[in-house]
Amino acid sequence: MAQPLMPHATASWLVDNTALSFEQIAAFCGLHILEVQAIADDTAATKLTGRDPLRAGELTQEEIERGQADPEYRLKMQKEPDKVVRTKGPRYTPVSKRQDKPDGIAWIIRNHPEISDGQISKLIGTTRTTIAAIRDRTHWNIANIQPKDPVTLGLTSQRELDAVVAKAAKAAGIEASPQDTRLAGDREALIEELRAEREAHAREAEAAHAAELAAQQEGEETESTTDQGFVDPFKQ
Repeated sequence: MAQPLMPHATASWLVDNTALSFEQIAAFCGLHILEVQAIADDTAATKLTGRDPLRAGELTQEEIERGQADPEYRLKMQKEPDKVVRTKGPRYTPVSKRQDKPDGIAWIIRNHPEISDGQISKLIGTTRTTIAAIRDRTHWNIANIQPKDPVTLGLTSQRELDAVVAKAAKAAGIEASPQDTRLAGDREALIEELRAEREAHAREAEAAHAAELAAQQEGEETESTTDQGFVDPFKQ
């Protein structure tokens, strides 16, 4: 299925400007529902500027309204973004994330030794020299390198990583481990927990506001009663 040109930015716009469910937004943007939840809760690693899919021609208002009316409906792309022709060279990584590359490389080397240096180079956007230095622990900053998930660091997507892992495992003759259904349950439980917390906070805020209004009203009534019972001795 075609995806928006800027999935995370598009998801941010849809969260802020529509009543679509997280599942619908995740399906349309090709993201995991937890990524959409993080965007909605402003806990994403990077603050995103929303990208309007209506102006980009990727969605129509009628399509959004159809999705809002039916939570089970899946939005359809109206116009696929133009394909970007990449030139030869390593993957571009924002300057703010380049310092995280060694941590992501170390994580892949530790958790997926079957992935070749060439595959890591294309996935992370680095050089084989850097990968070899980290693998041999001769990197100049090896003492400060901490293995971290490259997906969490924003260096690649979960789909790209899974595809590379599957390809490398097949080439190495490693059988793919059976899918752990408990993980899906944990994710759903986390989503429900986040929703419950948000609803609880909303209820607490409403209760506090109502109590404040009641206290204010009670104070006004007490003040009014006091004024009515007060007799000015100088007017007698």
